[in-house]
Amino acid sequence: MRRDELGMLVKAANRYGDVVRFEFGPRAVHLPAYLIRRPEHIHHVLFSARDSYPKSFDYRILARSLGLGLVTSEGELWSRQRRLIQPAFRHTEVAGFAELMIDAATDVAQRWHTLADRGQPVDVASEMMRLALDVVGRTLFSSDLADETDAISPAVGVLVRDMVERMSTGAGMATLAAPRLPTPANRRANAALDTLDRVVARLVARRRALPEAERPADLLSTLLAARDEKSGAGMDDRQVRDEVMTFLIAGHETTANALAWTWYLLSTHPLVMRRLGDELHTVLAGRDPGPDDIDKLAYTKAVAQEAMRLYPPVAAIGREALRDDEISGYPVPARSTILISPWVSHRNPEIWAAPEAFDPDRFGPGAPEHPRLAYLPFGAGPRQCIGAAFAMQEAVIALGVLGSRFRLELVPGHSVEPQLGVTLRPRHGLMMTIHRAG
Repeated sequence: MRRDELGMLVKAANRYGDVVRFEFGPRAVHLPAYLIRRPEHIHHVLFSARDSYPKSFDYRILARSLGLGLVTSEGELWSRQRRLIQPAFRHTEVAGFAELMIDAATDVAQRWHTLADRGQPVDVASEMMRLALDVVGRTLFSSDLADETDAISPAVGVLVRDMVERMSTGAGMATLAAPRLPTPANRRANAALDTLDRVVARLVARRRALPEAERPADLLSTLLAARDEKSGAGMDDRQVRDEVMTFLIAGHETTANALAWTWYLLSTHPLVMRRLGDELHTVLAGRDPGPDDIDKLAYTKAVAQEAMRLYPPVAAIGREALRDDEISGYPVPARSTILISPWVSHRNPEIWAAPEAFDPDRFGPGAPEHPRLAYLPFGAGPRQCIGAAFAMQEAVIALGVLGSRFRLELVPGHSVEPQLGVTLRPRHGLMMTIHRAG
């Protein structure tokens, strides 16, 4: 599994069926895990019996960095925070972010013109991190994070790699129990977390210093103004920090990776790239996309959707059985881990024809409908990503602005390998050469 976690999961599901039992840990203390992929099984865990399947152990590890924000909290805390934050992601609010997203993508385009002239390879994964972080700063925090990018992106990278490395070895797992021991891994992780905490503290302090009447209408102001329905109390500083940290990291990490994998797929499928360019040329006629163009870019949206089928931003979702249960006749003992993997579900040959092929027409007009929970790039159920529509709009805009101007080509010989972790990152980045379109 350490050699190829994702490939092993797909092979296991294809060989053994829709419920596959794994056992992890030393022989004396086996930790059972069940991989499921059928939509009805996923519905059972995420909908019908969701109170019996809270988030798994790895989310508690993630909480050490993110705190108890929307991604990691449970129960009444999660329900309250979701109610408070949901209005910031209503359709009208997300649509209002379009201009800011276009401006951020246009700034990237200006920099790419220079890189194209030089013929200089660039890590497109890092470029998309910068873009997505800029979008989060402009839309959710009304802040220019350009000066913070060189600090935030490496710090997030350290924390993501640290979690992957620790959970893949016995020694690494042991260090999780004592995060303040002065081991090299702990020192790196704690330094990265301190960097992110300073960024968050500055964002919150600057906003608190503004009179309420002068605060912009964004997510950060929503968090500071929120009041509990029963007590009337606002969020304490720690809860505000946890939610800001969650959206700062998760809000840009997932979209950035989805876009990076999309550029990789386009570079290896020139006919799809050509069709994308044709649509952008027809709809935009040489201008930047506006908010009214988003719904017209049907093939562009299908490209993003198909890229997220093959490279879902979150490739594995874990749940833990609180009590003994049964899934389709298979006994699931209490304390077992349930593994729902969009990577595996999106490659189910019973649902997806030629599942490894990159075919945006799967999501085009007239395409046969797939079962509801066969496609879940943003999760599903009450815990589905609150920013799904936000991320989809950002992806279409970024492809529209940049795809109409540039063609990207993977540097020959560059190793492309997905890394399963909190999100699905390219392990070695994505070194690509930028060419002007046309």
